[in-house]
Amino acid sequence: MKASGRNESTNAFQFMKSLVILALFTCHAIALAEESVSWENPLREKLVKMAADLTANLKPWDVPNCRFEVEKHSAVADGVTLNTTAIQKTIDECSNAGGGVVLFSKGDYVTGTLVLKSGVMLEISEKSRILGSTNLADYPDQIASRKTVMDTHMKVKQSLIFAEGVERVGIRGPGTIDFRGTKSNFPGKQTIAETPGRPFGMRFIDSKKIVVENITLTNSACWMQNYLNCEDLIFQKMMVINHANYNNDGIDIDGCRRVILRNCMINSEDDAFCLKGASLRPTEDLLVEDSTFYSTCNAFKIGTDTQGDFRRIFARNLKLGGIAKDMKSSAGHQASTGITLATVDGGTVEDILISDTSIERARCPVFLRVGSRGRLMPGMPAAPVGSLRRIVIENISGSGNFRQGSFISGIKDGVIEDVVIRNYQVGMEGGGTTEMMQAPVAESEKGYPDAHQFSVKGLPAMGFFIRHARRVDFHDVSVTPAASDARPAFVLGAGAEDVRLDGEAMAN
Repeated sequence: MKASGRNESTNAFQFMKSLVILALFTCHAIALAEESVSWENPLREKLVKMAADLTANLKPWDVPNCRFEVEKHSAVADGVTLNTTAIQKTIDECSNAGGGVVLFSKGDYVTGTLVLKSGVMLEISEKSRILGSTNLADYPDQIASRKTVMDTHMKVKQSLIFAEGVERVGIRGPGTIDFRGTKSNFPGKQTIAETPGRPFGMRFIDSKKIVVENITLTNSACWMQNYLNCEDLIFQKMMVINHANYNNDGIDIDGCRRVILRNCMINSEDDAFCLKGASLRPTEDLLVEDSTFYSTCNAFKIGTDTQGDFRRIFARNLKLGGIAKDMKSSAGHQASTGITLATVDGGTVEDILISDTSIERARCPVFLRVGSRGRLMPGMPAAPVGSLRRIVIENISGSGNFRQGSFISGIKDGVIEDVVIRNYQVGMEGGGTTEMMQAPVAESEKGYPDAHQFSVKGLPAMGFFIRHARRVDFHDVSVTPAASDARPAFVLGAGAEDVRLDGEAMAN
């Protein structure tokens, strides 16, 4: 089924938008030339060009104009009948015929694990749903052919939708997939290790040309969706609501290349948008734009697993932070962070631009971290300390943030380098005390890299506490407390070198 005229119009709009942004960037670069550091404008130019190239060249694959209705294999959309066998037969038939649409059109289809095959687009029609089985026995183990850090440590074996080594696959709506992964259906504890008995929503491994669009995904028993070592991924107009259980991430992209995510809304109990490196592959060339990520953990994150490298990532026009006050959440409404960029398992994180973004209801709006946890697969040599460098965060607004403050912290043997934070106008609740200014902040070199591990009730600065970092430039930064705050906007800790505010060196 070829793209409709509406899709062609949307793609043309995106391309024209990228050209306009490229032209605006040229003017912007000229204006910044006198105050920018030597690497900043070349980085902008490279990432804006990358975004334009992705927009122009990365398109959804053409779905053959063939429909395969699951009812032809006796599926029953009554919300009760288990349809795993009927749906899987339809998927297999579609793939064997050269590809097309596997259509869900008449109601609620209950199913266990489905294995997606090349050339297959699952289409859930309006007012139709795929419902995950609530019986764990309907989720047989799907063991990945290639071991990764994630399945080694988390023992991930089960999911509702599984794909490995396939090309040209996708899921589209406008219907819903409800994974029905509530705590009553799939009990388990909050953990950073194994999650037995709680299937992931979707797992795609070593695959190419993936499209997820115009779909609602809700109520996974664990992570909603995980993409490991995949290429050419497009996510657009995707709604994720994931507050049914623990470890309810919204989307985890791991070691993938050439990715566009746009016009999406993710509202999750755990990390909303998260990049990882457990696949032991690089994450490169990502455009993330015009989207909202709300979380009771981290809204936009690189980490925790950072065994691979991360480079050339451009995020713009985002809304980040905690759950809105009118949204229900048993975990509260604050996010741990708006932005987390971390490396703790040896990977390099570099060439990142985040712009035109709001951060609200975050305890720590910006968290940059190098650590030395060094989690790898058994038998691998010890990981080196990773690198975090060439980061630009600009045109940031927001209000209602908690009093913890933002934190830029490497370690003695892993110094953060080359960071620019520009036009940062963020409000927070205030109420900081002189005791917070004087309290020690743990180094925790091998600890879990989450901001709530570090003086969560208040760092020494209400704005930015910086240590083990060099060549950090702040321009036009304003942190406004709603209540009186005794702390300064900036505090430099151990190992902070060449930190400047509006071109002037800051003293320790």
